[in-house]
Amino acid sequence: MKEKGMIQQKSWLKSYAYGIKKSVPVFFGFLPVAITFAIMARGVGMSSMETIAMSVFVFAGASQIMAVGMIGSGAGMISIVLATFVLNLRHVIMSTCIFKRVRIKNFFLKLISALSVTDEGFAIITTEDEKNCNIPFALGVITLTYLSWVFGTVIGVIASNILPKIVADSFGIALYALFLALIVPNVKRNLRLFITVIVTAVINTVLCRFIDISWAIIISTLAGAALGTFIVNDEPKDNAIGEVTSV
Repeated sequence: MKEKGMIQQKSWLKSYAYGIKKSVPVFFGFLPVAITFAIMARGVGMSSMETIAMSVFVFAGASQIMAVGMIGSGAGMISIVLATFVLNLRHVIMSTCIFKRVRIKNFFLKLISALSVTDEGFAIITTEDEKNCNIPFALGVITLTYLSWVFGTVIGVIASNILPKIVADSFGIALYALFLALIVPNVKRNLRLFITVIVTAVINTVLCRFIDISWAIIISTLAGAALGTFIVNDEPKDNAIGEVTSV
């Protein structure tokens, strides 16, 4: 019985280590974004502890950067919460897919997994051979991706106290670079998605002239999501931008 327990423990540790190994590229990818987030957060007046605590308890890169941008523009708490909620709705589906693939039954482990779902972690787990997708593997992925984000935030907080103000302020462009990096690869392959993005941007630009910018973001995001529900689908490669003449 004792020998069986030792074998199970070794198997658990092996799967956990494999999950960490698979996450190494994400570790180095998260660091610069987390550093940028921290510098931006300090730039809008957040304290060092508030910045680090946000990464520790939220752990959502795009949402944190968007929230910081909204804080900098003077948005209220309710609008920030609503905007980040809308942006993170995809995590509901992502968490469901991970639970089904990994077959997590323990409620406590489900809470940890749900808190730590990221686009990159989701990609690692859902593309891995199903025979390797067990709880220790998922926890290994979560461990390294989470620590890299928090570690990068700490580095960013330290850097914000060292870098000249003009350099720190220039990191504000990271918000736009991050979202462009998320959008461009997809819209290049899907004309309807490109149209949805453009319409959403136009709606946001118009609304910003009449209402608070934070509410303009929320309304335009919801409008774009509603439009995408009806017109966006998986298009063949020959229907990419630059290769079609009509929708």
